Amino acid sequence: MVIPKPLCRCRVCREARKRGVPYARAGPSALLHDINLLIDTPAEIITLLNRSAIRRVDYLTFTHLDPDHVEGFRVVEQISLDFRTWRAYPEKQICLLLPEELREPLRKIRSQYGPLLDFYQESGFIRLETFQEKVRIGDIQVTAIPVDRDSQLSFIYVFEQSGCKVVYAPCDIKPFPEHRGEVQQADLLIIQPGIFEEGLKHNFRYPADHISRMTLYTFEQTLELAGRIRAKKVLFVHLEEYWNRSYDDYQALESKDKRIRFAYDGMQVTV
Repeated sequence: MVIPKPLCRCRVCREARKRGVPYARAGPSALLHDINLLIDTPAEIITLLNRSAIRRVDYLTFTHLDPDHVEGFRVVEQISLDFRTWRAYPEKQICLLLPEELREPLRKIRSQYGPLLDFYQESGFIRLETFQEKVRIGDIQVTAIPVDRDSQLSFIYVFEQSGCKVVYAPCDIKPFPEHRGEVQQADLLIIQPGIFEEGLKHNFRYPADHISRMTLYTFEQTLELAGRIRAKKVLFVHLEEYWNRSYDDYQALESKDKRIRFAYDGMQVTV
């Protein structure tokens, strides 16, 4: 859920409306500047791109197909469309770089023109390139590691360049594939913090069988996971409105552990 949540009058949402970013938060996305690779397209992606200094998007990929990660898929049309022909400017075409296992599930997302994937390809907005687990773009090795969640497939991405490693695991990453060597000893682990057990809206307490526990660790378990895989730094993303925490609350947590940071819209990180 974005912050502020529409129509919500809680403390966190009121503050976000008044103060804006970094108290206000849009949906989950990231850009790897080295290769102009956009990861996920939340509904707010056009606003996020327009607020940034980003000049190009050459590649697009998805971690999984939940609505908060793909609702803004139409951004490829907004970027590429030449209104004179209703097709793409050739130089603005985006390469959709997709794990092979996501191809058919993505085709199920449709508009009145049929599958969006097909329509965007036919219009020239994207060209589709699929890969099995590993692909190299320039000098960057990309590894897509599936999370075993039955029919709800999700991927963790590992980016490696010149001995430097970033692990990107923003959402639905339980059970985390910590047995894989690729996720070990990351210079930066980007991950969802997981469930906060206390201080939630409406004084809610997660029961043991709550559906969120199927896909999320607790915050404490996530910290333990980061320790087990020996991540040097941890950046938390995908911060939910219903956790009832403001930007100031997250900064207070950062002050207690120098290994961690909490992301905000427009944050730039150099590794």
